[in-house]
Amino acid sequence: MAAITEAPKNKTAGMDENAVMEPERTLLVFDLAGEYCGLDVSLVREIVHVPPRITRVPNAPHYVRGVINLRGTVIPVLDCVSKMGMGSGYTEQTNDTRIVVAEFEGILFGVLVDAVREVRTVADSVIESGDSARSTSSIGDDYILGVAKMDDGRLIVLIDLATLFEIEEQTEEEN
Repeated sequence: MAAITEAPKNKTAGMDENAVMEPERTLLVFDLAGEYCGLDVSLVREIVHVPPRITRVPNAPHYVRGVINLRGTVIPVLDCVSKMGMGSGYTEQTNDTRIVVAEFEGILFGVLVDAVREVRTVADSVIESGDSARSTSSIGDDYILGVAKMDDGRLIVLIDLATLFEIEEQTEEEN
């Protein structure tokens, strides 16, 4: 299972130099079938608009929407909603729909999301483990790293993309 890395800790003006900085993570927060989801920004390479055409791939799994050409690199586009059996079964394309291009162990892939909301730094203390938070979301149990409880009442489900799309298994098979 992929681990979320700790964000670098910077001292802020006016803080006591002896104060202990709480570990935190920087997340890309996005909408997915009515849920707020988060992904460690260290995995995100870029965010792009959905092109007018995604080229279908014959005999691909149902969650592979196809491939796109991103500045000369062919990137598979994966649909989390379809893979996890959420909502209507597929990500509905709107003006807010984006492809989050992620990289895991040298493998580039795009993930369809309903909308990108923000980049947010979250203290580790507000994140419940995936085991204790599984009942708060319609997202499959195996794909949750944890759930961040925000001050404004929102819950952000931290997604494990490597497990969701079996990327670790693919990298092991190639070696």
